[in-house]
Amino acid sequence: MNFEEPVSGLLNRIAAALERLAPNPAPRTDFNTSSAFVWQAEPEAFLPVEVVNRIPLSLLKGIDRMSDTLLSNTERFARGLPANNALLWGARGMGKSSLVKAAHAEIEHRMLEESGGINPDCRLKLIEIHREDIASLPQCLQRLRTSDHRFIVFCDDLSFDADDTTYKSLKAVLEGGIEGRPQNVIFYATSNRRHLMPRDMLENERSTAITPSEAVEEKVSLSDRFGLWIGFHKCSQSEYLDMVHAYANHFKLGVKKDELERDALEWAATRGSRSGRVAWQFIQDVAGRLGKHLTV
Repeated sequence: MNFEEPVSGLLNRIAAALERLAPNPAPRTDFNTSSAFVWQAEPEAFLPVEVVNRIPLSLLKGIDRMSDTLLSNTERFARGLPANNALLWGARGMGKSSLVKAAHAEIEHRMLEESGGINPDCRLKLIEIHREDIASLPQCLQRLRTSDHRFIVFCDDLSFDADDTTYKSLKAVLEGGIEGRPQNVIFYATSNRRHLMPRDMLENERSTAITPSEAVEEKVSLSDRFGLWIGFHKCSQSEYLDMVHAYANHFKLGVKKDELERDALEWAATRGSRSGRVAWQFIQDVAGRLGKHLTV
């Protein structure tokens, strides 16, 4: 080291070295390039989705009440009015994640129609965050906070196990943090569990804690951060067949009603359940055997 070097020169060299070591700032995202993105935690980025994997709202049968509730909440949010975080919970395969994606598309379409197509860049965007990246949610929201767009941040199949503590950071981000949830962001999640944690985990807390009620309250309070709880229940046989017929008519499969229903019930029996997912899998099988393509 040159001890005769002026202090100012030394400081400049140190600053330059620190600048070279510092990570490059994440590039800004042009959210006008797509209507949906996937959040990537490392390196931080919003990856545009060219074609969203979703089906039209009109094909989601047996969930009209749930659909109306989520649509109303989503539309209020898109218009800048107060709206709630939503937890869609319940039976597997009944269209929870499909409804979130369909609701986004429906509200996006309504607002585009209202504008007369003058502004093709709808400002309501869908951002998917994977369950394993929930710990990075604060960074994701920080990137969205300064945007002119409005965002539905969506996590599919959200749940937590006994050793998982990331639910605490999620609680703070949703409502309790010093900054709180950005005004231009709403959080939608789907889960098979109403309280996002297995029952045996809650029971264990109740039986081993010094103050059982407080321990369970800590776990359960996460779901309280969702102003909307939308429950999905197993469908009846008639609802299942309604789903099958809706798909068959939409894709013009041309199968006789009696034959379609007989095969659909047999298909469900082999899987031990009836749901929208089972109905869709059956239709895919029928279309494949008929040599027809399914274009949603």
